[in-house]
Amino acid sequence: MPAAFIGHGSPMNALERNRYTEAWRAFGAAVGRPRAILMISAHWYIGATAVTAMPKPRTIHDFFGFPQELFDVCYPAPGLPQLAEQVADTVKPTWVGADRDSWGIDHGAWSVLVHAFPGATIPVVQLSLNAFSGPDEHLELGRRLAPLRDDGVLIIGSGNIVHNLRALDFAKPDFGYEWARRFDTAAREILASAPTDVTKLDAHPDFRSAVPTPDHFLPLLYIAGLADTEPLSPLVDGYAAGSLSMASYTLGLTGGAQP
Repeated sequence: MPAAFIGHGSPMNALERNRYTEAWRAFGAAVGRPRAILMISAHWYIGATAVTAMPKPRTIHDFFGFPQELFDVCYPAPGLPQLAEQVADTVKPTWVGADRDSWGIDHGAWSVLVHAFPGATIPVVQLSLNAFSGPDEHLELGRRLAPLRDDGVLIIGSGNIVHNLRALDFAKPDFGYEWARRFDTAAREILASAPTDVTKLDAHPDFRSAVPTPDHFLPLLYIAGLADTEPLSPLVDGYAAGSLSMASYTLGLTGGAQP
């Protein structure tokens, strides 16, 4: 089963049809129907490693200041408690807690899934990002998830390689600052050759501007860990509001996905 890193950008992408959402639709069509989806979203960044284990995860609207239409979005995909147990067994000795009631499917997940799998019939489980783990630990945890792909589980990391909210310029919707482009290009070169070297990007001169907080960058490390030495393939790229990279990559998708 393939895997992917999706640059999800603004929650408004859930409602819009643009070249990014069309690429996500093409990705979903190319993948087919997985047994389940394991989402690693930038928006579940907590002080522990946990996995959702409820049979009916709620749709979480973890944002404010957007139109009511966005708050009305519901993605009623079922959960899969058995997959939560499987994830915990697969990544041992790392401890993974079972979240049975506090989280659900956040917008980092459903803003992508409403396009890639609009029927909301495929079970969805989310894996949290442990704020106390270092980059190498996240990378290694991604590597340990690899057996799930052989069991029909689609693994998606959802974040943004460049994500600096303080530098946003909404007057430039399709624009990328020079420092954002430099960092995004450096990431692309690594992902196309030696994905696990992505952790070395913290030495890049634009790292502090591109990654002021780790949450949106960390999902990429899981997909890089899954890839190991296998190159990632670009799905779509671009910039939003100067300081967001919309780059997305796929792993093991035979034939690619054409929007």
